[in-house]
Amino acid sequence: MAIHEECGVFGIFGTKRENVANTAYYGLYALQHRGQESCGIVVNDDGVFSSYKDLGLVSEVFSKDTLSSLSKGNMAVGHVRYGTTGGTTRSNTQPMEVNHQRGKMAIAHNGNLSNSLELRDKLELSGAIFNTTSDTETIAYVITRERLKVSSIEEAVSKAMNSLEGAYSLVLMSSTKLIAARDPHGFRPLCYGKMMDGRYVVASESCALSAVGAAFIRDVLPGEIVVFSKENVVSRKEHCNKEKRKTCIFEYIYFARPDSVIDTISVSLSRCKAGELLAESYPVDADVVIGVPDSGMEAALGYANASKIPYGIGLIKNKYIGRTFISPGQDERLDQVRIKLSPVKNVIEGKRVVLIDDSIVRGTTSKRIVKLLKDAGAKEIHMRISAPPFLHPCYYGTDIDSEENLIACHHNIREIEEILGVDSLGYLPIEKLGRLVEGTEYCAACFNGEYPTNIPKDLRKDRFEGKLSEKICSG
Repeated sequence: MAIHEECGVFGIFGTKRENVANTAYYGLYALQHRGQESCGIVVNDDGVFSSYKDLGLVSEVFSKDTLSSLSKGNMAVGHVRYGTTGGTTRSNTQPMEVNHQRGKMAIAHNGNLSNSLELRDKLELSGAIFNTTSDTETIAYVITRERLKVSSIEEAVSKAMNSLEGAYSLVLMSSTKLIAARDPHGFRPLCYGKMMDGRYVVASESCALSAVGAAFIRDVLPGEIVVFSKENVVSRKEHCNKEKRKTCIFEYIYFARPDSVIDTISVSLSRCKAGELLAESYPVDADVVIGVPDSGMEAALGYANASKIPYGIGLIKNKYIGRTFISPGQDERLDQVRIKLSPVKNVIEGKRVVLIDDSIVRGTTSKRIVKLLKDAGAKEIHMRISAPPFLHPCYYGTDIDSEENLIACHHNIREIEEILGVDSLGYLPIEKLGRLVEGTEYCAACFNGEYPTNIPKDLRKDRFEGKLSEKICSG
């Protein structure tokens, strides 16, 4: 597996001055799987913002000293990032802070706008000066522009949503309010809950609520704006039901933690169901079923239960190394596979193995895992993938930006089997994908090419950072 994730957002709101930075820290720790490039926290102390942001993991960026340097306050926003738009620079770390005539704002964003380039062009032509290359700054500009025209920050967010297209789950903090907003399609998850002491918590996934001791209340609806203030909690639904729900199906297959619930559906149960469907679609005589840690484990259990083939722990993950996609180069990615995964020889040796993974992108990581198993003595390897083949780019927060890098775009099943060195290969049939989220509309554009929005004209992640020699200029 070598796919990039997007980001995770977190927010906390209370009425008393407390050490909210610590709570945000624990929430971000629970969301670390969603982004490992950078992280940050902004605290609001009666309208005075203090912040700390940097490149690195949550445990690397925040120490006791850095956390204690943040003031106490009644609310905070936090963010973990993998940049699907914009480079890995400190300037692109979030939450993003803005000062304007009507006050202050800090914003954390998960997702990608599909019309970011068009919006940015319009803003620059009107005099806006950008300091970062992320979509988040574009969103911040649009909200700020509207805020100067209307009487409240929540009204500004609502007006801005008329201009934004694509995926955005936002947590926004003004001087007096915390706001959660989700795009009308609901591409990316967002939920909120309440702590025992009465504080409200907003997060990308329910696992972050559990991490800070908050009881889950509900998911933020697609198109909904939830406003937390000292007076009350208000739900605005003027953008709800404008579009069909299109939650990213890959949240259930890979992105989210298995202990999360997204739009009332258990991620763990969805993955188990994927394994059951794989066993139904691609049965095989084998001795053991193993999963690639971590996102292949539940699907492997589902396959084993449905096929009656014993389940085994055949690969051990070194939990102190990040996911393979973090490496900038292919050689480093392969090195990380060796370090990250170790085969359990007594489970594998002399066995016909069913190997379950969540996806195949380029195939290089999968090929290396297969070799690890062969070197450990596997007699046969039958690979089963709990997603259909990737055939199209994603424009909503998954870093799949070019068909040229997708192995399934260039090779048929038999050819991929040969490339990977497996005895057989089976992908989850696309017609069965909906059974993972029974009754829920979803986006599967990366598999079927059916995009819910217009697709962007410029597809490069680094479109604002290219060399002069790589750009086409008109003078």
